Amino acid sequence: MLRLGVNIDHVATVRQARMTVEPDPIWAAAEAELGGADGITFHLREDRRHIQDRDAVLLAETVNAKLNMEMALAAPIAKIALELKPDQVCLVPEKRQEVTTEGGLDVLKHRKAAVQIIKKMHTAGIEVSMFIDPVIDQVKVSAEIGADSVELHTGKYANARTQRQTSGALRALEKGLITGLELDLDVHAGHGITYHNVGPLASMPGFSEFNIGHSIIARAVFVGLRDAVREMKELLDKFCPI
Repeated sequence: MLRLGVNIDHVATVRQARMTVEPDPIWAAAEAELGGADGITFHLREDRRHIQDRDAVLLAETVNAKLNMEMALAAPIAKIALELKPDQVCLVPEKRQEVTTEGGLDVLKHRKAAVQIIKKMHTAGIEVSMFIDPVIDQVKVSAEIGADSVELHTGKYANARTQRQTSGALRALEKGLITGLELDLDVHAGHGITYHNVGPLASMPGFSEFNIGHSIIARAVFVGLRDAVREMKELLDKFCPI
C-alpha cells in the first residue's frame, strides 16, 4: 500500500503573499489528515518564504500522521528540528533564487555535512531521508552514510514533453528505485507529481511513499482539501501493483 504525504507549503505561500493569517497551514494539515493523508510534509526554509517557525511548532504539536520536515544542511535549521522532533527529516538543497526545490541534494558533494546531521537526528530518534536525483551513486552514498530512506526527485519525469523524455526519466527512476531497495532503503518519490502523471510512478513495484504538494493544493481550490487528498489516495490505490 502506497503512503501519501501531503506537502502544505503552498498553503503558507498563499498566506505570506498577503502577510496575513489565512489560509492557515495548520488547518490544512488537519483537513489533509481527515482526507486520508498518511503524512504531512513541510519545508522550513532558511529564508522563511512560506512556512514560519510558529507553523513548525504547531504542526509538531498537532499532526497525528507521520510528520516529515524538509530542511537544508544548515545548523540553525537542524537545531530547530532537534527541538521539534518530527518523525522524519528530509535533507534537501536550497537556493534563494529558486521558486521551489529544483533538483536533488548532491550527497557526494555534501557527504560530510550530511553525516553530521544524520548522526544528530538518529541520536534524537528522528529518521532521515535524502531528497536526491535518481542517480545510482547518489543512492549508494545515501545508504553508506546511514540514511533510512531516499526520496527520488521526479522533476525530469514531470517536466518531460516527449515520449522519449518520459521513457528515459521513468527508466532512471526505476533504476534508482531498484538500487535503493537492494540497499535496504525505504524509497519515496516526489516533485511535480500530479493527478495526471502519477499512474506510471504508482505502478512501479517498490515505492512506499509519495510526497505531493502543489497539485493537491491546486485541486483543493475547486473541491476542498479533504476531497483533493481523497482523490489522490484513490489513484494511488488504483495503480499500486500490490
